Amino acid sequence: MNSTKDFRPESLEEIIAYHFRDSALLARAMTHRSWAHEQVTPRGHRNARDLHNEALEFLGDSILGLIVADYLFRAYPQATEGELSRMKHRLVSAPTLAKASAELGLGDFVRFGRGEEKSGGRRKRALLADVFEAVTGAIFLDGGLDPTRSFVERALGEELRRADPVAAAAADPKTTLQERLQAARQLAPQYTVVETVGPPHHRTFHVELSWNGGKVRGEGRTIKAAEADAARVALEQMGTAT
Repeated sequence: MNSTKDFRPESLEEIIAYHFRDSALLARAMTHRSWAHEQVTPRGHRNARDLHNEALEFLGDSILGLIVADYLFRAYPQATEGELSRMKHRLVSAPTLAKASAELGLGDFVRFGRGEEKSGGRRKRALLADVFEAVTGAIFLDGGLDPTRSFVERALGEELRRADPVAAAAADPKTTLQERLQAARQLAPQYTVVETVGPPHHRTFHVELSWNGGKVRGEGRTIKAAEADAARVALEQMGTAT
C-alpha cells in the first residue's frame, strides 16, 4: 500500500475509531518522508516537509506524554515521581508504541517510498512507533484532546492497565542489566554512540553496548532510548526477556 490511490482513509478511521473532519491530516500522518521526497520534483512547488509526518510525530510525542502522565497520576496518586517517570517511560517507549501500532495494523496504511518499502519499512519498530505518534498528533489537531485521549487509552489499554511501579522498575532494561552484572560480580556495562543517522531534527542514534562476555547494538531517537534498546537486546541474549 505505497501509492496515493491505495490509501483508504475510511478503512483506517474505522480501525482507530475516529472520523477526521480534515482527511488531509490523516493522509499526512500516514506518509513517510521517503514517499514525500519522491513526489517533489525540481520544478515542483511542493515542499516535502508539507507532505510527510515528522512534524506530526513531534506533536504526537508531546500529546502522548501528557495523556499517559495524566492517566498515571490519577491511577497511582501515591506513587513517587520516580515511579511515575519509569511507568511513563515504558508506556511511551518505541517497543510499546510499535506493538500498539502493529496490533492496529497501522503499518499497512503507511505510504513509503520505493527504497523504504523494499527494505521492510512496514516491519521496522521505530517506524511503527513513529506512525502511532503521528496519528496521535493528527487526531489532536483535528478534534482536540478528548478524542485523542480516547484513542490513546484504547490503543494502549492493556499496557495502561498492566502498568504498576514494581513492574516498571523491573522493566527498566538498563537498571535490570546493571543489577544482573553486579550480581555476577562483573564490571558495569559500557555504552558508546557509534553512529548518528538523519537530519538534526530527526536523528536515529546507534549505540554499542559492551560487557564482560558480549557486545550488542541498539538504536533509538535519543541516546537514552538507544542505550535502553541495547540493554534490552543484551538481556534477551542472556536469556532474560524484558
